[in-house]
Amino acid sequence: MKKTIVLISLFSLFLISCKNNSKVSITSNAIRIDFNDKLQSKVSFNKEGSKALMNDFSYSEFLSTTKGDFLDFKFKKSDVSEIEDKSGKASQLKIIGVYEQNEYKVKKIVTITAYNDFPDMLVFKTQYINTGKKRINVTSWTNNHYQIVSASDSPAFYSFQGSSSSARMDWVLPVDTGFYRENYMGSTGSDYGGGIPIVDLWRKDAGIAIGHFENVPKMVSLPVQMDANDSYSEIALSEKYPNQHLFNSLDTINTIESFVSAHSGDYYKTMQQYAAFMKTRGFVMPPSEPSAFEPVWCAWGYMRKFTVNEILGTLPKVKEMGLKWVDVDDGYQIAEGDWDVDRSKFPNGNSDMRKLVDKIHSYGLKAKLWWAPLAVDPGAALYKNNPNIILQNEDGSPRYITWWDSYYMSPSNSKTIEHTKNMVKLFISDWDYDGLKMDGQHQNCIPPDYSSKSNLNNPEEGPEKLPEFFKMIFETAQQYKKNVVIQNCPCGDVMSFYHLPYLNQTVASDPVSSRQIRSKGKTYKALIPNTAYYGDHVELSDSANDFASQFGVGAVLGTKFTYPKDNPFAFEGSCLLTPAHEKIWKKWISLYNQKMLSKGEYLGGLYDIGYDVPETHVIQKGDTLFYAFYSPNWDGNIELRGLKPGKYKAFDYVNDKDFGNIEVSGSKNPTIKGQFNRSLLIEVYPAK
Repeated sequence: MKKTIVLISLFSLFLISCKNNSKVSITSNAIRIDFNDKLQSKVSFNKEGSKALMNDFSYSEFLSTTKGDFLDFKFKKSDVSEIEDKSGKASQLKIIGVYEQNEYKVKKIVTITAYNDFPDMLVFKTQYINTGKKRINVTSWTNNHYQIVSASDSPAFYSFQGSSSSARMDWVLPVDTGFYRENYMGSTGSDYGGGIPIVDLWRKDAGIAIGHFENVPKMVSLPVQMDANDSYSEIALSEKYPNQHLFNSLDTINTIESFVSAHSGDYYKTMQQYAAFMKTRGFVMPPSEPSAFEPVWCAWGYMRKFTVNEILGTLPKVKEMGLKWVDVDDGYQIAEGDWDVDRSKFPNGNSDMRKLVDKIHSYGLKAKLWWAPLAVDPGAALYKNNPNIILQNEDGSPRYITWWDSYYMSPSNSKTIEHTKNMVKLFISDWDYDGLKMDGQHQNCIPPDYSSKSNLNNPEEGPEKLPEFFKMIFETAQQYKKNVVIQNCPCGDVMSFYHLPYLNQTVASDPVSSRQIRSKGKTYKALIPNTAYYGDHVELSDSANDFASQFGVGAVLGTKFTYPKDNPFAFEGSCLLTPAHEKIWKKWISLYNQKMLSKGEYLGGLYDIGYDVPETHVIQKGDTLFYAFYSPNWDGNIELRGLKPGKYKAFDYVNDKDFGNIEVSGSKNPTIKGQFNRSLLIEVYPAK
């Protein structure tokens, strides 16, 4: 790693008393931030081939009040020091400025840390002290507000935006004129919210990312905006106070710990560095269980009105196809919250469920159970016997989960925790399931919890403590089976980063396109390099059969086919495994079990998922690179990146096509001529 350097211009400091336009700077590898005498800042990325990120200084850290924005903080002094903390050795710059207008006086202290082990990233802590005598009504604070200029690319920018919404939007989005998204990280509706607290905005030559490093979820916004007539896009991190914050004399406002980083390529390096930094703060991702990489058949093709005989009748075909897991999905239970079995399907009660699991195991298959924790139906016995178990809105009304037609259970309520532990024991110990599929977008975030039984100091602690609930589930399940597989599927949401340490199988979670399968895979593999990333049911992909998108990004294959017929009550369309489908399914599942790309090293930094065409993903296993190319139609040259000098063979292992020999010498990447529709998957290995 290059030594992190802090630069303080003594000449500029001398100008304080002369021209009042002093400037201080801090640099970490190629990123540099300059501050002027108003404590405005300007971010630069000093890497060969990169154009300016910003044309001018901007108000980057400020307060908004009922009397307007407090922007101009006159530079007073700065200090430089060397520190060492749990994130490593670092250089630190502290800048102090003062806002004075009318009867108001506020001191601002901006502390910026450049860690040796995290180049191209700077960590911010911003503090405000009311040094005047008059109270200030603060409505919000803003950090890291930057105006990033376009380099005339088309689109102007690509972005990663880590918030969730009911629109279930792509995580990777183009940004052009007329774009706006708030990226609120709290609850955004009756069911949705949470995510990864990062926004990354990049051009072909360079990118910039901002976010926060807090140890709990924070209800902040990361807006991205590009107005219709602008040649720049604005990004920021801000918190709006639900009610005005009364900033009294001598009070202090500490904003959350934020960061800014710069990079070339897409957002992959940002995610890697973010996860590595959070690891120093205690966020250690669990290793994936070996069995979590095995391909999956899910009974959801038969939907909620499945019969036990339908599942039993499909097991021989599941085994024959080379699948290893059987997921029993929604519909086995009495109600959400009352998770004992429905006697119309399991006449002898829980013992019949155990018999089903035993039968699955008799085929040499593993069993996973669907479950929607935190949901309780209004008519459930659990709710009738424990009416105080639910999460309440500020007006005392119960919080509703629209998707399940149920109430939210308060995750901090002792009755909720006791009930949940009992259910985990029932599923894993009594019924003998090998894994859990926790389902529902409502899991990702909760609103402030006003329940009197929630055991919280204040309602805002509710969403901050939600990860502790999933930690409890993970640890309880492991008590009963050490190698249990825990999947958290927040349908359509960007998975809350704060839940990732408490699962060992990530999932595409109801993708609406094949591109989502691929981009979600790239994201998870950046955050958890060896994750068992489940691509969800292939029937959710483009044309309901795009195994190539799962396969090429190293996802675990999954399917929800029915056999030999559909359930007549299924309402999401046919999943029937016809003879024609069976031929395709067998081919891909066999290839998956042979190649096991899901266990390879994903080389996400080689290609830009936004600007590079065709879209390309690369996985390395040993001395072989597996390239996956995606485009609706492609006929032309394709660049092969990541190969060391030497002689290679290139082979299309899906269609048994030999691309011949490739020689790599010098710094120029070789190319092949490719012609394909939708996808092309090749392996490149040393020629003998």
